[in-house]
Amino acid sequence: QAQLLVESGGGSVQSGGSLRLSCVAYGYTYSNYCMGWFRQAPGKEREGVAVIDSDGSTRYADSVKGRFTISQDNAKNTLYLQMNSLNPEDTGMYYCAAEVFQDRCRAMNHFGYWGQGTEVTVSS
Repeated sequence: QAQLLVESGGGSVQSGGSLRLSCVAYGYTYSNYCMGWFRQAPGKEREGVAVIDSDGSTRYADSVKGRFTISQDNAKNTLYLQMNSLNPEDTGMYYCAAEVFQDRCRAMNHFGYWGQGTEVTVSS
Protein backbone atom coordinates (compact mmCIF):
# COMPACT_ATOMS: atom_id res chain seq x y z
CA GLN A 1 0.00 0.00 0.00
CA ALA A 2 1.29 3.45 -0.91
CA GLN A 3 2.29 5.67 1.97
CA LEU A 4 0.26 8.82 2.20
CA LEU A 5 -0.47 11.41 4.88
CA VAL A 6 -3.65 13.45 4.47
CA GLU A 7 -4.36 16.39 6.78
CA SER A 8 -7.67 18.10 7.45
CA GLY A 9 -9.30 20.37 10.00
CA GLY A 10 -7.63 23.68 9.30
CA GLY A 11 -9.62 26.87 9.08
CA SER A 12 -10.02 30.41 10.33
CA VAL A 13 -10.70 31.18 13.98
CA GLN A 14 -10.51 34.15 16.27
CA SER A 15 -7.90 34.51 18.95
CA GLY A 16 -8.73 32.28 21.91
CA GLY A 17 -10.51 29.74 19.75
CA SER A 18 -9.81 26.07 19.14
CA LEU A 19 -9.26 23.75 16.21
CA ARG A 20 -8.57 20.06 15.89
CA LEU A 21 -6.38 18.89 13.05
CA SER A 22 -6.51 15.33 11.77
CA CYS A 23 -4.07 13.33 9.68
CA VAL A 24 -4.97 9.99 8.19
CA ALA A 25 -1.87 7.86 7.63
CA TYR A 26 -2.22 5.38 4.78
CA GLY A 27 0.34 2.60 4.59
CA TYR A 28 2.04 3.40 7.91
CA THR A 29 2.45 1.18 10.93
CA TYR A 30 2.61 3.37 14.02
CA SER A 31 4.86 0.92 15.84
CA ASN A 32 7.59 1.67 13.29
CA TYR A 33 7.28 5.45 13.16
CA CYS A 34 7.05 8.52 15.26
CA MET A 35 4.46 11.01 14.03
CA GLY A 36 4.54 14.76 14.27
CA TRP A 37 2.94 18.06 13.49
CA PHE A 38 4.95 20.90 12.02
CA ARG A 39 3.97 24.39 10.94
CA GLN A 40 5.28 27.12 8.71
CA ALA A 41 4.21 30.70 9.15
CA PRO A 42 4.44 33.13 6.22
CA GLY A 43 8.05 34.20 5.75
CA LYS A 44 9.36 31.88 8.45
CA GLU A 45 11.10 28.54 8.66
CA ARG A 46 9.11 25.40 9.26
CA GLU A 47 9.15 24.39 12.92
CA GLY A 48 8.24 21.32 14.91
CA VAL A 49 5.07 21.68 16.98
CA ALA A 50 4.51 18.29 18.56
CA VAL A 51 5.71 14.73 18.19
CA ILE A 52 4.35 11.41 19.44
CA ASP A 53 6.63 8.41 19.57
CA SER A 54 5.65 4.82 18.83
CA ASP A 55 5.45 4.20 22.60
CA GLY A 56 2.99 7.08 23.00
CA SER A 57 5.37 9.54 24.62
CA THR A 58 4.95 13.13 23.46
CA ARG A 59 7.05 16.26 23.05
CA TYR A 60 6.00 19.81 22.35
CA ALA A 61 7.53 23.06 21.25
CA ASP A 62 7.72 25.51 24.16
CA SER A 63 5.41 27.90 22.34
CA VAL A 64 2.50 25.44 22.38
CA LYS A 65 2.97 23.59 25.67
CA GLY A 66 -0.22 23.61 27.70
CA ARG A 67 -2.31 24.65 24.69
CA PHE A 68 -1.85 21.90 22.11
CA THR A 69 -2.26 18.15 22.51
CA ILE A 70 -1.04 15.51 20.07
CA SER A 71 -2.70 12.10 20.05
CA GLN A 72 -3.28 9.17 17.75
CA ASP A 73 -5.97 6.58 17.20
CA ASN A 74 -4.23 3.44 16.01
CA ALA A 75 -7.48 1.76 15.02
CA LYS A 76 -8.27 4.65 12.67
CA ASN A 77 -4.66 5.27 11.59
CA THR A 78 -5.28 8.88 12.47
CA LEU A 79 -3.10 11.48 14.14
CA TYR A 80 -4.68 14.48 15.85
CA LEU A 81 -3.60 17.88 17.06
CA GLN A 82 -6.00 19.59 19.44
CA MET A 83 -5.21 23.29 19.50
CA ASN A 84 -6.70 25.50 22.21
CA SER A 85 -6.21 29.14 23.17
CA LEU A 86 -5.06 29.94 19.67
CA ASN A 87 -3.37 33.27 18.99
CA PRO A 88 -2.31 35.00 15.77
CA GLU A 89 1.25 33.65 16.16
CA ASP A 90 -0.19 30.17 15.57
CA THR A 91 -1.17 31.12 12.02
CA GLY A 92 0.46 29.03 9.32
CA MET A 93 0.39 25.89 7.24
CA TYR A 94 0.33 22.82 9.44
CA TYR A 95 1.88 19.59 8.21
CA CYS A 96 1.63 16.03 9.40
CA ALA A 97 4.88 14.04 9.17
CA ALA A 98 6.27 10.60 9.90
CA GLU A 99 9.79 9.40 10.64
CA VAL A 100 11.55 6.12 11.31
CA PHE A 101 14.84 7.30 12.81
CA GLN A 102 14.60 8.03 16.53
CA ASP A 103 17.28 10.72 16.57
CA ARG A 104 15.18 12.75 14.14
CA CYS A 105 12.09 12.09 16.23
CA ARG A 106 13.85 13.33 19.38
CA ALA A 107 15.12 16.40 17.54
CA MET A 108 11.68 17.10 16.01
CA ASN A 109 13.53 17.73 12.79
CA HIS A 110 14.34 16.28 9.36
CA PHE A 111 11.30 14.07 9.16
CA GLY A 112 11.21 12.02 5.97
CA TYR A 113 7.51 11.73 5.10
CA TRP A 114 5.13 14.64 4.74
CA GLY A 115 1.52 15.48 4.02
CA GLN A 116 0.38 18.38 1.88
CA GLY A 117 -0.65 20.56 4.80
CA THR A 118 -3.75 22.27 6.12
CA GLU A 119 -3.95 26.01 6.68
CA VAL A 120 -4.71 27.62 10.02
CA THR A 121 -5.49 31.33 10.33
CA VAL A 122 -6.00 32.98 13.70
CA SER A 123 -7.28 36.54 13.72
CA SER A 124 -7.00 38.95 16.63
